Amino acid sequence: MVKSFQGVREAPVKLTQPILVEDHMTTNLITFHPEDTIDHVIHVLTKRHISGAPVIDDEGTLVGMISEGDCLKEIIRGQYNNTPKFPSPVACYMTKDVITLSPDITIFDAANRFLTLKIRRFPVVKEGKLLGQISVSDIIRAIPKLKSSTWR
Repeated sequence: MVKSFQGVREAPVKLTQPILVEDHMTTNLITFHPEDTIDHVIHVLTKRHISGAPVIDDEGTLVGMISEGDCLKEIIRGQYNNTPKFPSPVACYMTKDVITLSPDITIFDAANRFLTLKIRRFPVVKEGKLLGQISVSDIIRAIPKLKSSTWR
């Protein structure tokens, strides 16, 4: 008869990987205020090499998104009126009906929303407050860090 001297074995502890949006979102965001001018937005977007940003009010509540496409509308209007400056406020051109994500959904659910809605970035909001933003690039960068045995 063979005796084992290994003692009592404990079940292995399952380690879960961070797969939630809040684990991979960008939190240091460039934001705009509804009263900022389109001139200011164009300057910041080109200087920072970004294509859009959230618009928040004084309390940090998300009120819209402004993008390069939104700025183009003001540029066309300025060209039509022969005005080289773009004094209109962000509130006139921003997208007001913004689709947001919750910080507690998985990056796989977020990836599905990116594909179905054909959007490149989502603001991450909890109780109306902007917490961060997640982009297609954020999800692509997160996937190689995950071990296949932890995906559910």
